[in-house]
Parts: sequence; C-alpha cells; structure tokens
Amino acid sequence: MKKVLAINYSQSGQLDEIMDNFLLPFSEVDVDRIKINAEKKFDFPWKIPAFFDVMPECVTEIPTTLSSFSFKYETYDLIIIGYQPWFLSPSIPTTSLLKQVEFQNRLKNTPVVTIIGARNMWLNAHKSVVNLVQQAGGRMIGNLPLIDKSSNLLSAGSILHWMLTGKKERKWGLLPMPGVSEEDITGAAKFGELLNEKMETGAFENYQDELVHSGGLTINTNILFIEGRAKKIFSIWANLILKKEAQGKKRSFWVSFFKYYLVVALFVVSPFVILIYNVLIRPFTGRSIQKLKQYYTFLGIK
Repeated sequence: MKKVLAINYSQSGQLDEIMDNFLLPFSEVDVDRIKINAEKKFDFPWKIPAFFDVMPECVTEIPTTLSSFSFKYETYDLIIIGYQPWFLSPSIPTTSLLKQVEFQNRLKNTPVVTIIGARNMWLNAHKSVVNLVQQAGGRMIGNLPLIDKSSNLLSAGSILHWMLTGKKERKWGLLPMPGVSEEDITGAAKFGELLNEKMETGAFENYQDELVHSGGLTINTNILFIEGRAKKIFSIWANLILKKEAQGKKRSFWVSFFKYYLVVALFVVSPFVILIYNVLIRPFTGRSIQKLKQYYTFLGIK
C-alpha cells in the first residue's frame, strides 16, 4: 500500500479543513495525518501586539521549537505540506518544520505537493517553501493555493476582524466573509482526486498542468505587483527591529512603528500605487507579467 504523509499547521482551523477535504479521495492509501503546533503556541484569535511581534522572526525565517510529534514511517511515496503565509513568508511553525532534520530526511527524493490557505498573497512565501524543500532534496510536483477572492482592501478588513475576534462572519453585514470560501474548501477534494489517480503509477509529472487546467491556480496581476516590492520592505523592517533589539533598544517601540507603517501603506498608499501601476506601467509590461506568472505557477516543478 502506498504511504502518504499529510502534514500542516493551522492556527484558525481553516487549513485543517482544506487538507481534510483534499485527502478525501485517498481511501486506498495509508495516510499519515499530522497536525503540528509550536511548543509556545500562537493563540487564535490574535492579540494585536502579539500579531505584529512575530513579524521579524517570521520574515527572517527563524525557527521555533515544535510540540513533540512522530512520523509513522521513515520514508513516504508522497508528502503533502499545508501551510499559511504570514507577512509574505511561511508561518513560523511551517519554517520550523521545514528546518527540522527529521522532516528533511523524509523529504529527500520524495515527491512533494504544497497546499496553501492564504488571504491573497502567497508568492514570496511559496518561494521560501520551495527553496527549503529543494535544499532537503524534495521534488516539487504540485502547488494548490486557495485564497480569499475578495478585493484586496475588503479582504484585509474582513481578515483582520476574523483574526482579532475569532469570528468568521461578515463584519457589519457589509464586509465579505473572511478567508477561503466554503465552496473552495470543499472543492479541494477534486484536486486531491487528480493526485490520487496518479498514486498507483507514481507518474506525477503532469499534475501541476492538470491542477492549473482545472482552475486550481490563478495569479492576480495587482497582487503580483504588490508582492514584488513588499517583501523587500518587510525584510528591511524585520532586520531593523532585530538590530535595534540587539542594541538594547525597546523592541515594542519599533514593532509598533512598523504596525502604523503597515496600516498606512495598506489602506492609504497601496490604492494610489495600484492605480498608477495600472494606468502608466501595466499596459507596457504584458510580456514580463506573463513570464512572472508562469514562473510562480510552476515554481520548483520540472
């Protein structure tokens, strides 16, 4: 019987639902289902200071200690990794897993599929995940990013409400439902079925093509533009905060400074930047946009 490792971290429980639906078709294989957590747990709902305080370690990919768990097997025929992006980077528990020697040993020479549950920005986080998978010798064969399909500003407002209250609802009856839609969560099963069909022969080569053809991955041009610039800014802030802390400066002051910067950048600056981009730049960069979309669609997949 084929052996599959399905492993993920989920703070709100949404990614657990996505993974479980994706795995529904895998009835004829032995699925080792593992849900990881940090030894020092990240509470949900978040408190505002705690949310922004994780940014420096998250962006600079500093691992934390995970709660104890065990693998059923030494090797697997397939590994499915579910993760969330935090601050355009893999969540801290995800980075910690990917840097764990025991997990890296199981990644070596093994086909890997990643499943993402995100607001709308996942490109930079996925680049980091693919890099860590490949460093461990894993072989990327597919990536399924499920996102909140509301507009950028509306989804930011709704996700903040959910994240800070724990209530997955339409705020004031006006904002959209936060997170990945129920239709997309349950619909993850069809992409699991595509993968399950390939388990018998192990011929995974065309899985990503089939996933894309079935609507499993699209890249928004505006989000592509934002992510291309925002990760560099986050890296500057993350390293600045860690540097100031190492110098004995008050970390909370610099984290708070970043918080206000991010709110202004997201809700005040970004709409104007996107408007200028779409009017003055985008009409002349069609070819480079398509190349970037192709790059991220098949990132790490040969």
